[in-house]
Amino acid sequence: MRWILPAVAFLGLSPTALMSQSEERPRARDIGMEIGVFSPGPHNGITDVPGVLVGQVTVWEGSDVRTGVTAILPHGGNVFQQKVPGAVVVGNGFGKLAGVTQVRELGEIETPILLTCTLCVWRAADAMVEWLLGQEGMEGVRSINPVVGETNDGGLNDIRSRPIRPEHVRQALDGANAGPVQEGSVGAGTGTRAFGWKGGIGTSSRVLPDALGGYTVGVLVQSNYGGVLSMGGAPVGKELGQYSFQRLVEGSGSTDPGEPDQPGDDGRGVPDTDGGSIMMVVATDAPLSSRNLERLARRALMGLARTGSSGSNGSGDYVLAFSSSEDVRRTPQGGPRTILDLPNDGMSGLFQATIEATEEAIYNSLLKATDVTGRSGNTAQALPLDEVMAVLRKYGVIGE
Repeated sequence: MRWILPAVAFLGLSPTALMSQSEERPRARDIGMEIGVFSPGPHNGITDVPGVLVGQVTVWEGSDVRTGVTAILPHGGNVFQQKVPGAVVVGNGFGKLAGVTQVRELGEIETPILLTCTLCVWRAADAMVEWLLGQEGMEGVRSINPVVGETNDGGLNDIRSRPIRPEHVRQALDGANAGPVQEGSVGAGTGTRAFGWKGGIGTSSRVLPDALGGYTVGVLVQSNYGGVLSMGGAPVGKELGQYSFQRLVEGSGSTDPGEPDQPGDDGRGVPDTDGGSIMMVVATDAPLSSRNLERLARRALMGLARTGSSGSNGSGDYVLAFSSSEDVRRTPQGGPRTILDLPNDGMSGLFQATIEATEEAIYNSLLKATDVTGRSGNTAQALPLDEVMAVLRKYGVIGE
C-alpha cells in the first residue's frame, strides 16, 4: 500500500489514530521547559517570521519507505525574481547540500529550501527546478540554483529506492502555508533518528523586544544526529543510559563507530547514538546583509551544542539563514539601489534569539516524534516522556 499525504505518517494505524498520537505528544513548553529569555511568536515556529511558508509531504509506502519532503519558502512570491540574502555555515561537512557554492559566492538564495533524504537530493532539486521553470515570468530563465539539504534516514527508509518523486515536491511547494508547522515524524523527518530515539522536524521562534528592534527569528530543524542528549542542561542521555561512546565508556563495546550519517542499530539491538546529521534553517525579518546572516547562522551551531551534539566525524551539520525582509530582496533590475542594513551593533539580540530557537526546535523535534517501524522491521522509539520528565524534574529544569 502507498500513502502520499501532506505531513501525515502511518504506523500500521489508521490515519486518524496516528495523527491523534502525534497531536498528543507535547512540545517543550507543554512540559514546562522555557528555553532562554526571549518569548516565542504566536506559533512558536519559523512561520512566525513574516512571509515565511512551510509545506510538508510524508511518503509512507509499504513496509520499507519512510521519508518525505519539507519545503521552506522565504516568501510567497517568486523567489527567483525576488531573491533573498542568504548564507550557509557548515559545522561538519559530511553531507550533500545542493546549491551551497552559489549561495556563498553571491550571498543570496533564489529558490525555496527543500529538505529530504540523502539519495533523493538530486531528484528533489530537479523537480523544484521544473516547478520553478513553469512559473509566470520564468520563460527566459536558463540557470537556477536549487537549494536542497538532507539527512540520511536509511535506517528506517529504503533509501536506495530513492522514493521521492516530482509530485511529492510539487505538493510540498504548492501546499506551503504560514500556519503552525507539524513536527516530529513528518515530511523530511519521517525516517530520522536522534540520540538513538526517533528524531524529526522541529521548529521554534523568538520575538525581540521593541527596544531591540522587535524582529522575529524562526528556526526549523531536521534532526538525525547523535551525541549525549542534554535538555535544558539536564543530562538526559546519561540518566537514561543512551548516549555516544556508551559501550566504550562502560568497557563493553568495540571501537567500530558504525556507518557515518546513519544513526540506527549497531546489530545487537543497541541504538547507535554516535553518527547522523542535522539541517537547520534560520529565518528572520531583520534587514540583514549576507555577511551578518552568516554570523547569525553560526549561532545556530551554539544552540545545537547545547543539546549535546559534538558534531561527529560522519555528521552533516548545516545551517542555512535568510532574511525575508522586503527591504533587502534582490530584484532583476540593474543598477545601484538603496537597501536597509541593520548595523553590527544591532546583532546581539538576534544572536541570542537564534541560539534559543535552535535549541528549542531540536527538543520539539524529539518530543513530538512518534514510534516508527520501517525498513527490515527496524523501529525507532519515541523519546520516553515519563522518564525524560523525571530527569528534568530531578535537575530542576521543570517543576513538580
